[in-house]
Amino acid sequence: MADAKVIPFGEEPRSKRKGKRVGRPRANRTQSPLAPVPQQRDEDPAVPEEDPAAEAEAAREQGEGWDRKLAHGLNFLRRRITGEYEVDDFGYDQELADQVVMSALRPFYEKYFRVEVKGLENIPDKGAALVVANHSGTLPVDGLMLQVALHDHHPAGRHIRMLAADLVFALPVINEISRKLGHTLACVEDAEKLLERGEVVGVMPEGFKGIGKPFSERYKLQRFGRGGFVSTALRAGAPIVPCSIVGAEEIFPMVGNSRTMARLLGIPYFPLTPTFPWLGPLGLVPLPTKWTIQFGEPIPTDGYSPEAADDPMLMFNLTDQVRETIQHTLYKQLVQRRSVFF
Repeated sequence: MADAKVIPFGEEPRSKRKGKRVGRPRANRTQSPLAPVPQQRDEDPAVPEEDPAAEAEAAREQGEGWDRKLAHGLNFLRRRITGEYEVDDFGYDQELADQVVMSALRPFYEKYFRVEVKGLENIPDKGAALVVANHSGTLPVDGLMLQVALHDHHPAGRHIRMLAADLVFALPVINEISRKLGHTLACVEDAEKLLERGEVVGVMPEGFKGIGKPFSERYKLQRFGRGGFVSTALRAGAPIVPCSIVGAEEIFPMVGNSRTMARLLGIPYFPLTPTFPWLGPLGLVPLPTKWTIQFGEPIPTDGYSPEAADDPMLMFNLTDQVRETIQHTLYKQLVQRRSVFF
C-alpha cells in the first residue's frame, strides 16, 4: 500500500491551486500596451469626505448662536435702561454680577492667577454657612477670587456674600460695585439676616491688619478680632468653614508703608511695593502668582444652646480653633507649593 500524502492543515491541494496567480493581474489584451495605466485613488476610510450641506448647517448654527448672543445682550441693556431688574434689600444685583462682573473677573481667575480650588464639598449645597478666610495681598483681590471659585465651581453654584469694612462703602465707585456683587457691611445685623436666609456668608476677620501687613510677615495670621463671627454663627446655627488662600500675599509685595500719605488720604495704610508708586499706574498691575483656595472641614454649631452665643470662653475657643486650622493649612500648602508663580 502506497504511503498517504500529507496535506498541511489550512493549505489547499496542489491540484486546486492551479489557476491561482499571485502578484499583479494580467493586463487586458484589448488594451494597448502603450496606454497609460490608470492610477488607483488611495482612500482613507478614517477621513470622511467633506459634506457641503453639513458645513453650511454648521455655519448657519454658528450664525444663529451669534444672533442669540446679540439679542440676549440687547435685551440685557434694555432691562438696564428701563430698570426692569431686581435687587435685594442689600443692593445685590444677581443678573449684573453673573453676566458682567463675573465675566470680567473670570479671566483673572482662570488665566492670570490660575486658581486651584480644593474642598468644595465642605460647602453645603443649600442652607447657611459662614466661610472664614485669611486676608492678604495689599488690595482685597482675594475676596473677589473667592466669589468666582464658589460661583463657577461649586456643584450648586453657590453665591458667597462677603462682609466688607465700612471704608469700602465710603468710596464712590467701589461702593456701588460692591453692593451689586452682594457685599454688605461687616456687622452682626447684616450677617445674621443673610444666614437666616440660608446664604453663604464670607468673612475675613483680619481686616486691614491682614492685607496691610508687611511682606516679611506674609502668611502669618493677624488677630481675629473679638470673635464676633463665631457668635453670629452660633445664633444662626450655621457651620463655620475655615478657608485658606495661598498666592495672594505675593501679588503686591508690601515692603513699606507711608503713614504720612495714609493720614492725608484717610486710609489705613499707603503701600510701598517694588513697583508702586514708582511706576505709576503700571505699579497697580498685580504679579501673576499661582493661587490655591482650600476649604476645610466645617465646624458645626447647631449642637449648642441659644445661650452659647453669649459665652465668652466658648467664643474664644472656637475662634482660636478656626484660626489655628487656617494657619496650619497655610503652612501645609506652602510646604507643598513648588513655586510662587507655577
